[in-house]
Amino acid sequence: MEYSKQQISFDIVSDSQLTINYPQTVKDTKKLKVLSLFSGCGGMDLGFEGNFIAPFKSVATHPEWIENRIDDDWVHLKPTNFSLIFANDILKEASLTWTRFMKRYGYEPSIYRTESIVDLVKQHKNGGNIFPDDVDVVVGGFPCQDFSVAGKRKGFDSMRTHDDKLRTENLPTEETRGKLYFWMKEVIDITRPKIFIAENVKGLVNMGQVKDIIQRDFAHASGNGYIVLSPQVLHAGNYGVPESRERVIFIGIRKDALKTEIAQALEGEHVPANLYPYPKPTHNCTLNDSTLHPPVVLRDVLERLKEPEESLDPSQRFYSKAKYMGTHCQGQKEIAMDSIGPTIRSEHHGNIEFRRLSLEHKGKYKDELMRGLMERRLTPRECALIQTFPPDYQFVIPKDYNWKRFIVSASGAYKVIGNAVPPILAYHIAMRIQNLWPTYFK
Repeated sequence: MEYSKQQISFDIVSDSQLTINYPQTVKDTKKLKVLSLFSGCGGMDLGFEGNFIAPFKSVATHPEWIENRIDDDWVHLKPTNFSLIFANDILKEASLTWTRFMKRYGYEPSIYRTESIVDLVKQHKNGGNIFPDDVDVVVGGFPCQDFSVAGKRKGFDSMRTHDDKLRTENLPTEETRGKLYFWMKEVIDITRPKIFIAENVKGLVNMGQVKDIIQRDFAHASGNGYIVLSPQVLHAGNYGVPESRERVIFIGIRKDALKTEIAQALEGEHVPANLYPYPKPTHNCTLNDSTLHPPVVLRDVLERLKEPEESLDPSQRFYSKAKYMGTHCQGQKEIAMDSIGPTIRSEHHGNIEFRRLSLEHKGKYKDELMRGLMERRLTPRECALIQTFPPDYQFVIPKDYNWKRFIVSASGAYKVIGNAVPPILAYHIAMRIQNLWPTYFK
């Protein structure tokens, strides 16, 4: 592997400060076409795109994935065989951050639609021709708040609408937020991809028959046309992400596109390991398997960052100033640099964990405090690196040179980062699907 002498700057002001070459992949007609729903700021999309900066320790088990070494700690990942053709989310901050970063791959902002999925499906069925033809893969993390252990766990009974407003009627409908997976299924009906990947929080699997209902509904897409394997809960830490994030993944494969013998194997009681579409863990975070690599820890991704007051990176400089609220509230803990991090949440500033607590609040980084470093919460940049977004992805976007007004504020940045799938986890999924593609399909 060729070793580059380039060093990553962790004080990024503009994209031009990094001289990584990002080929414009969108025009490559040979690539497999990906339609993304509930895209957010693009964690899943970036994983399926590849061609981004990542911690070396996160991918050291797969040297064939590395385009080149940037320095001892960071690498540039190879592009995948996938190319995005459509993305969608109703959150303004998500579209702004997604389009700003993805332009380096040649993607026009017009492929990112900001209407709700319900409205888009209705427009298409009314002759609007919303969704592209020849879709190979549909990916989407349908809204998770209603299934989250940390939330109110309304699930199918959510009273939030598809455009995130509160309903005034007494009963939920097919258009409420807890049933938006159904509209993802509608898009699968329309586009008939060979594979779809749907993602949600781990809490979904513990809500009675919810998991089974969703799995069955997805299988009925395109006239009972999909094999939907038993959904799996993936712990991000087992895939080189320095975060205790767990997500349930549904993978569906179109029956009539599969080779006959592969369809029979996938519908069998025990799917052969060589055909199993879920990626194998690479890091020993929760599995007690000494053959795997040790977990990637927070020090591996955060150590080189400057303190906010010294930084010229808006995503590092502007952060939550919410005061310590006591041990009775979530988000009041101090991170441990030599362990994996907490699940980054898409919530109020007061729920963002602390990078460092004061001695008064039982902070453990006494050497840092003695050097005058202050108690503070994690910055958006730190949250993004914990999620394995590349260090050149801008989340806090100033509107002017004085940094007094913002296109995307720290509040908006926290929200989209916490909603995202870790790009490294998504890259693992994408590369597994890519490797199986010629084996699966006619």
